[in-house]
Amino acid sequence: MNMEVGNVVAPPAPKRLDEMQLPLVMMRDILLKTVFRKNIEMVTELARAVCLPIPVTQELVDLAREQKLMEATGTLHANSGGEMGYQLTDSGKARSLDALSQSEYYGAMPVPMEIYGEQVKRQSIRNIQITRDQLTGAMGHLVLPDNLLGQLGPAVSAGRSILMYGPPGNGKSSISNGIRDAMGDKIYIPRAVEYAGQVITVYDPIVHSAAEEQMDDPNSLRRTGNRFDTRYVRCERPTVITGGELSLSMLDLVYNPTARTYQASMQLKSTGGIFIVDDLGRQADPPQALINRWILPLEEGKDILALQSGEKFEVPFDTLVIFSTNFHPNEIFDKAALRRIFFKIKIDGPVQEDFLKIFAMVAKKRKMPLDQDTLIHLLRNKYPTIDNIYANYQPIFLIDQMISICEYEGIPYQMTPELIDRAWENMFVKEEHIEH
Repeated sequence: MNMEVGNVVAPPAPKRLDEMQLPLVMMRDILLKTVFRKNIEMVTELARAVCLPIPVTQELVDLAREQKLMEATGTLHANSGGEMGYQLTDSGKARSLDALSQSEYYGAMPVPMEIYGEQVKRQSIRNIQITRDQLTGAMGHLVLPDNLLGQLGPAVSAGRSILMYGPPGNGKSSISNGIRDAMGDKIYIPRAVEYAGQVITVYDPIVHSAAEEQMDDPNSLRRTGNRFDTRYVRCERPTVITGGELSLSMLDLVYNPTARTYQASMQLKSTGGIFIVDDLGRQADPPQALINRWILPLEEGKDILALQSGEKFEVPFDTLVIFSTNFHPNEIFDKAALRRIFFKIKIDGPVQEDFLKIFAMVAKKRKMPLDQDTLIHLLRNKYPTIDNIYANYQPIFLIDQMISICEYEGIPYQMTPELIDRAWENMFVKEEHIEH
């Protein structure tokens, strides 16, 4: 049964063990390790720990009992509706330790990679249709030229790749965040996925902000049952933001040799959401190499990852990649790479009129009274010295500098030509020769 929560079809919970499409021994071992590590006795608690419906969990417990790895404790827990308790037998404990030595992973059952791929299609970023109103709402706090939203909207709705370029300090990062905020729907992120018997953890609380979780009360008479497969977490669409620290190795699986488990790459964690590469051209790897790494995933909708054994396998690639750079694209890419980036959007500095709007907005927010003479002095005497090139960061910088001076001098917040001159000195470093 397909369930829809918001606009995204939720993954249906498995009803029987044979629907799981995972190796039986793997499921049994994860169950045993979870009982061993968490010291759980009751099936309802165990079902919550392994994120499976109670009937499926009971099937696994029965399987472990048949194999003499678990046994009933013989005690009925009165506070849990007379539920029977179970414990590991000696051979069950031995099997748990053996399984833990092969992989420390326990808890939520993983989702097979193939099944996860189906869910990725159901909640694809390319299914999103963003309206001008949504984008304007998310960017309302930014003063942007009208034609910019007209370019951004179709780019975001296509869910492909966007290159934003232009001089620094004009809000490329803020625009990237605004795009993220415009996507209001929720998707389902697996806690872990399975490929070739290996477990790869995907859900990461730092990247994925979980929506409110509905806990079922096992004692309630009117149990709602699992509304969706709880091996997934319902989340906002993820956003991964990287800057100068991005390296090619971050786009590969991370193997923990001690726990013998894998963690998803940054790219896999961003599936269904946005991957923002800020400050492209400042990384240790050349920009051309970084773009080349993305070419196949962007064109084919799948990425290739490798296990420790060297075995390569496909994972879904469903991510809106936003590159942001202060360089001109022709300086850092060849023509073939540029062709493969679907949308190229120049983010310029504001015109004088927009600069003044931003200045007034910042001043109001910072409770700094505007002064006409100071503004005239700024526009007539200061900006001509830098060829009248305005940038979005400048109003915040200048006003904060004036505030700092006022606080230091112990005077009320005020704008004067003299204060603007002092603030301006800090915004630019004069070219001068320093004797060594």
